[in-house]
Amino acid sequence: MRERDRVIQSLEGAFREAFRAAQERDAKEEMARLDLDFQRDQIPLEVLLDIRDLLSVPTQEGKVSSLLEKAQALRQLTRLR
Repeated sequence: MRERDRVIQSLEGAFREAFRAAQERDAKEEMARLDLDFQRDQIPLEVLLDIRDLLSVPTQEGKVSSLLEKAQALRQLTRLR
């Protein structure tokens, strides 16, 4: 499984490359769109990574929790506060 930082860095790298290309063309509208797109894509990616981390964390005893325990933890994470 890829590490969280590596996944986010991959996304950031792709957007930085596209942003630099737009900057070289002086395409201000494209640069603004890319900036917004990056922020829009980063949020769901981080949520998915949080869910992945939550579902793959072993319990305090070192055992992987049951599917029911994982579902309950996910429910707690998604509950509106």
